[in-house]
Amino acid sequence: MITGSTAGIGAAFASRLAADGHNLVLVARDEKRLREQAADLHDRHGVEAEVLRADLSEDDGIAAVEARLSDRKHPVDLLVNNAGFGNRGRYLEVPLADELRMMKVHCEAVLRLTTAAAETMRARGRGGVINVASIAAFFPRGTYGASKAWVVQFTQGAAKDLASAGVRLMALCPGFVRTEFHARAGIKPDSVPSWMWLDADKLVTAALKDFARGKALSIPDPRYKAMTGLAKLAPRAAVSVVSSNVGRPPRKR
Repeated sequence: MITGSTAGIGAAFASRLAADGHNLVLVARDEKRLREQAADLHDRHGVEAEVLRADLSEDDGIAAVEARLSDRKHPVDLLVNNAGFGNRGRYLEVPLADELRMMKVHCEAVLRLTTAAAETMRARGRGGVINVASIAAFFPRGTYGASKAWVVQFTQGAAKDLASAGVRLMALCPGFVRTEFHARAGIKPDSVPSWMWLDADKLVTAALKDFARGKALSIPDPRYKAMTGLAKLAPRAAVSVVSSNVGRPPRKR
């Protein structure tokens, strides 16, 4: 199962897993795009792709996905919690309702869906969850970075708790990837250095290799691994200045 499957990293996961012969459950808000994606994956790879329309910023949407994950007659072997978004603007420039909606998708939905999946996986003695976080989890980046830091901490802790049960969990921390995500968040490509952009398909390939190796944390690019290491050594104030400005519009006066 892949949430946020119709674009970006989610679509790359769907394409790669379908190419490997896995049947899929595709989850997103736009049913038309979901059905088009399911038909395309079936035609190209001969796999079955189930469609589940759900808005993970709403309780009903989360509950619908929880119910599907709890179906023991049609178990899900791998859950990719990929759905997410970024808000335009800095802290106090974004309406509180939008901040809370983001926290619901990034934190509450991830917790509830991971729990629903892990419970059935533990009963079977096998399965896995990949929670898509962000390199922003390691840098001061407002509510977005804080929510992704929660995803990393939660996933790593749960991975330890479930290791003996045959259930693997991994937090995936990509950097800037050329997807719809950044356009929706108001991030212009030319505001980010060209060397920082990653390819979604290569990212997914590296992530799945890390998952197969049993890693609980994946930063699937040497550039971002180096950045994370340097951030631990650099003065916190300097790190904060850089991370707060890369990919963002000028600060409002």
